[in-house]
Amino acid sequence: MRIGSHTISREQRPFVIAEMSGNHNGDLGRALQIVDAVAETGAQALKIQTYTPDTITIDVDTPAFRITDGHRLWGGRNLYQLYQEAHTPWEWHKPIFDRAREKGLLPFSSPFDPTAIAFLEDLGVEVYKTASAEIVDLPLIREIAGTGKPIIMSTGMATLREIDAAVNAARDGGCSQLILLACTSSYPAMPQDTHLSNIALFEQAFGVPVGLSDHTRGIGVSIAAVALGAVCIEKHVTLDRADGGVDSEFSLNPNEFAMLTREAEAARLSSMSPPKVGPSESEQAVLRLRRSLYVVADVKSGDPVTRENVRSIRPSGGLATDEIEITLGRTFRQDVSRGTPLTWDLI
Repeated sequence: MRIGSHTISREQRPFVIAEMSGNHNGDLGRALQIVDAVAETGAQALKIQTYTPDTITIDVDTPAFRITDGHRLWGGRNLYQLYQEAHTPWEWHKPIFDRAREKGLLPFSSPFDPTAIAFLEDLGVEVYKTASAEIVDLPLIREIAGTGKPIIMSTGMATLREIDAAVNAARDGGCSQLILLACTSSYPAMPQDTHLSNIALFEQAFGVPVGLSDHTRGIGVSIAAVALGAVCIEKHVTLDRADGGVDSEFSLNPNEFAMLTREAEAARLSSMSPPKVGPSESEQAVLRLRRSLYVVADVKSGDPVTRENVRSIRPSGGLATDEIEITLGRTFRQDVSRGTPLTWDLI
């Protein structure tokens, strides 16, 4: 499929999305610094989220409107207050998008209500992302699909039935280009909970490209996902985890993000190679460094072959190392200098 100027497939390098989320820490200058840093990492896209506290929830402080106390990062937080801290002000979107485009990045966002879709359409977005929790909001998915733009759909927490309903809603709404992202909606996620086998399952079940929205710490899970066929990787990015921020604990810094983009392509290339046993073309130069039997001391004609004058060493060129027992006790036919490969005509 195509997103802007990018082709998304296993034959192309992985499409890597840097998610800023709330890591701007309420500072537009920091947000623009993150854009500049992402542009140096090799990522192709920068994503933000388009909501306000009032478009995503309401200002009520009852237990239903608080995050469960046991949550690792946000336990006990009031939803309205958390979203007030984490949201990206809408007046920041244009400068962020403009800077991203200047830097060669594809900017886009996750809308959380119809007003956000209309706002993003005015900004000329080329693709939409739907968040995992919104996969059950089928009217929202249909409205996004009605723009005719590609959709990248996260599947965290969703059952197969719910994913099927969301995919059908997108297709019924007019979406012809869809990517599903395997996702574990815990923050941070543990590697053992990521179930990367879902990549192949979703690809087979829905006939669409599949990627990964990765909330684990580090890059290992993302690299493994690419090796297993993921065409797209989304990771959160920050300038420095030590600066704090709502998502900083499971975000990558710019150096780590650059490593992700580089190693993801290495994983793709390695996984594309068909099975092959035996020396490859690139191994030919090293193949000659295999061990073989060599004369390791100057000998005269008639001298016996001993373990002191014949040994298994690198490089190749002499008799196979397993021939040593057959050669011991035989005699040399001629004078042989040290460093000569042992061959049958010499003994």
